[in-house]
Amino acid sequence: MRAKIRDTEIYFDVEGSSLVVEGNSIREKPVAFIIHGGPGADHTSYKPTFSALSSKMQLVYFDHRGQGRSARGPKETYTLDNNVEDMEALRQYLGLDKIVVIGTSYGGMVALYYAVRYPQNVSHLIAIATAASSRFMQRGKEILAQRGTEQQQAMASRLWEGNFENEQQLREYFEVMGPMYSLTYDPESNSKAWEKLIFSPDAINVAFRGFLRTYDILDKLHKITAPTLVIGGRHDWICAPEFSEEIAQAIPNADLRIFENSGHLIRADEPEALLDAIAGFLVYKC
Repeated sequence: MRAKIRDTEIYFDVEGSSLVVEGNSIREKPVAFIIHGGPGADHTSYKPTFSALSSKMQLVYFDHRGQGRSARGPKETYTLDNNVEDMEALRQYLGLDKIVVIGTSYGGMVALYYAVRYPQNVSHLIAIATAASSRFMQRGKEILAQRGTEQQQAMASRLWEGNFENEQQLREYFEVMGPMYSLTYDPESNSKAWEKLIFSPDAINVAFRGFLRTYDILDKLHKITAPTLVIGGRHDWICAPEFSEEIAQAIPNADLRIFENSGHLIRADEPEALLDAIAGFLVYKC
């Protein structure tokens, strides 16, 4: 499905019913926005792992502007600010009140900024494997120098410099860097997984050449009012767990959970534990 909002067209998909019949009554489930990372990827890597949550919530997946199945446009519009405003416009387009906001990696940055700007529209916030400032990049370079191979360090230079020339180069990046992102990385199965994704080199290049270099909302996180769960992976190289810790410290009454057997892709390394943590948090905090 597609929503023509603001100056673009956003692709979105819905999983799970909204209404649940319980005897003679009807209960409306909460709605969660699932925000994908990258930038430069799409929402499909969250399926089918996150599908299990559709028994608890109605899930709305969407692709950021210029990415996945959403419309392309001027590269200069591929910004964090527009991603946040597109998300708010999509909420209004769907006629929703408060939403559960679940963001991973770059999607976590969008989620945090959205919760800062629109705290009244967030019922619960879940920030997974993310960071609140550009310092994650320097720390990522340090960790990669310690743990990465020469090939991985050379490949990562494309990321830091924002100079991916095409989708194939971006796909090669993830294939080479796969063992850094996931402790359970399997070249054969993961190669097939990368093939189904739609990559957008323009979106990731704009981010790493530009706005991510000055990104910093740490001093704004105190404005978040929704119950918040912050999740990090102990072995995450690009959004190290220390950044999850500082996010949790900055948000009033936030809960923190570090997954000891996960890298950046917690949904790949410890999927069942991740879903249990999310579901348990929502039940406990409702």
